[in-house]
Amino acid sequence: MDIPSIKHVRDHLIAKPGKPFSLAERPTRDDDIFANKDDAKTSLKKDAAVINELKDMLYAHKKQSILVMLQGMDTAGKSGTIRGVFADTTPLGMEVKAFKAPSANELARDYLWRVHNAVPKKGHIGIFDRSHYEDVLVVKVRGWASAEEIDQRYDQINAFEKHLTQNGIIIVKCMLNVGHEEQGERLAERLVEPHKLWKFNPGDLEDRKDWTKFMAAYETAIERCSTEHAPWYVIPSDSRTRRNAMIARLVRGALEDMNLEWPNPGYKPDDFDIG
Repeated sequence: MDIPSIKHVRDHLIAKPGKPFSLAERPTRDDDIFANKDDAKTSLKKDAAVINELKDMLYAHKKQSILVMLQGMDTAGKSGTIRGVFADTTPLGMEVKAFKAPSANELARDYLWRVHNAVPKKGHIGIFDRSHYEDVLVVKVRGWASAEEIDQRYDQINAFEKHLTQNGIIIVKCMLNVGHEEQGERLAERLVEPHKLWKFNPGDLEDRKDWTKFMAAYETAIERCSTEHAPWYVIPSDSRTRRNAMIARLVRGALEDMNLEWPNPGYKPDDFDIG
């Protein structure tokens, strides 16, 4: 099989920093990277194994960290991506944070406070299921902040993310782009499949009614916040298998860019006699 290079995947999915961006021009189903699901499954399996080994090297060094941000509409597959991409990854050095509605304590502080507290420690891979972008997405659509406040937040987010990258955190931002029709089918599945019923939230239907507004909010957030230090990647997500394989390529690429090696412990093995 022909596994696409990491560079090809990046170039195909990136929202180019500083360039106009149209979400409507990005497909929710795309076979250009992986022509068939078998190729995607093979690529994912190989990448998952490499991610696990490189994660251990990252943990051993404890000098940098990676933050994988998964943002998308309900049913886009944020939790499914975590299961798929990190299927072979041992828990050591892994952190997962799912952002729900802020608590009273969090609302009493600036909106980035709870996010900064969840940033992964050095040597760790952190995964955000939703993120600070909720504060320029759902907050914007629901009108919970003024237009002036929202406009300020794009620059604040860019500054925040630059601060993180300047302090050794590699950011991989993935917008899981699921289609309106596909989302409807997945929501219907949750009502008939017992193991998915617990996921159903009537509030998801309210967000679905505002689909056009959410897509506009995503488009603005991606265009304003896809930067050289933290670019956005828009992942076609109607195919779960291809979605996972694409994101695994991106995560592996971020780890490989670190040029990790096993650290020198400062002593020679033959200096010791185990007895």
